[in-house]
Amino acid sequence: MYATERHELIGQVLTAEGRVGVHDLAARFDVTTETVRRDLDVLERAGRLRRVHGGAVPIERGSTVETTITERIRRHAREKSAIAARALEAIDEGFRGSLFLDAGSTTAAIAEQLAARLLTVHATAAVVTHSLTLAPALAAVNEVTLTVVGGRVRRDTAAAVGASTVRAIEALRPDIVFVGANGVSSSFGLSTPDPEEAAVKEAIVHAARRVIVVADAGKFEAESLVRFAALDDIDVLVTDTAPTGDLAVALESADVEVWVA
Repeated sequence: MYATERHELIGQVLTAEGRVGVHDLAARFDVTTETVRRDLDVLERAGRLRRVHGGAVPIERGSTVETTITERIRRHAREKSAIAARALEAIDEGFRGSLFLDAGSTTAAIAEQLAARLLTVHATAAVVTHSLTLAPALAAVNEVTLTVVGGRVRRDTAAAVGASTVRAIEALRPDIVFVGANGVSSSFGLSTPDPEEAAVKEAIVHAARRVIVVADAGKFEAESLVRFAALDDIDVLVTDTAPTGDLAVALESADVEVWVA
């Protein structure tokens, strides 16, 4: 296979999977890891990807890049819906407790499916969120008592942030929290681009009795600017593809359950 052919195929894999690994590509193309690294260097210089430890990610996945909530809701909608359905299995028959829903596109899918899950398992829930996107759907659910945490609203995520938001969350003790992340890394943990969003997510994680992270496989081994939790701070990772390699080892070492939708 010519180098130009490999470059095109690497681009296709990157688009489909959100990340490429050196060893995976070497096995796929039956070439050495040194050849793959040279290919990635060429593609990075051409502005087609960004090198990271062990592989590469799309160029738009810099540590401070963040798309709007409207754009993210449209991306990988089917996978996010499946992840949401699997995550909601944490709500058992007859549940009578409290939930916190983080802002984000996958948690938006959870909000959309929450009513059906509560009816199915004959449950009710006191739900708290700081997301203006999630609140309208939750307010319409008869089985939900909704509390919205206020603060300054970020335009990109439609989520309340700031010191008052963090203080309000620190005063809570929800039974289950559903949290999103921009990156899930074996070495860096969970991260997000904005420091104020990170502070809110950190408060959510520390407040919870049980932490459930919802993230598609495109977030694996990505590292945004600000870490808000270590892997051993979470209880469950719900995703669409089982983690492999260093991330799988790190999750097992941190005693994190992995649920695959």
